[in-house]
Amino acid sequence: MNNILLLGSQSQSRARLLREAKISFSVVGHRADESACDWAGLTFPQIVSKIALTKMKHVNLPEKAQGGDVCFLLTADTLGMTKGGEILGKPTDRADAIEKIKAARNGERACTAFCLDKRVYKFDEWKVAKRIEIVVESEYIFSVPDEWIDRYLEHSLGFQGSAAVAIEAFGDQFLKEVRGSYSAIVGLPMFELRCALDDVGFF
Repeated sequence: MNNILLLGSQSQSRARLLREAKISFSVVGHRADESACDWAGLTFPQIVSKIALTKMKHVNLPEKAQGGDVCFLLTADTLGMTKGGEILGKPTDRADAIEKIKAARNGERACTAFCLDKRVYKFDEWKVAKRIEIVVESEYIFSVPDEWIDRYLEHSLGFQGSAAVAIEAFGDQFLKEVRGSYSAIVGLPMFELRCALDDVGFF
């Protein structure tokens, strides 16, 4: 396998999942303004999917290319939702993180969407040869006791995680229950991604 996946994300969790799966990648980032997305009338999965697609539309593409060159691009987004239907993004500050951590004890939904493109360079621009969009939902109970919150925030990626939840590494010890894809909660559903990469001819 000589192909390299171009990851339009700064997420440390997604990068770790790809490294552990031995998938070669390079971080390229994106210029999307996620807050500008119009969510009106969309379901929870549709919102997450729209953000992932918006990132794809603004991903940083390779500037140097020749006719016939191929690249593989990946963008993704993860959001949480409380049982009451409140959508949760990353915490805005420490107080917000603590509030979100306490709410996760009651159980929440996580939704991750990814957009995978195979593009070919033709006529001086990158053309989409194939696009796959997938959304995966999971449910979990994440229970950090009050006396552990400071340590959790210090040693985990909680400040970077949707709903302040980082179930990997240090956070493993607070994950009480999972129904669905573990890696989707982390930030990238790896089973579905592997199948999609196969489908676009990455391997």
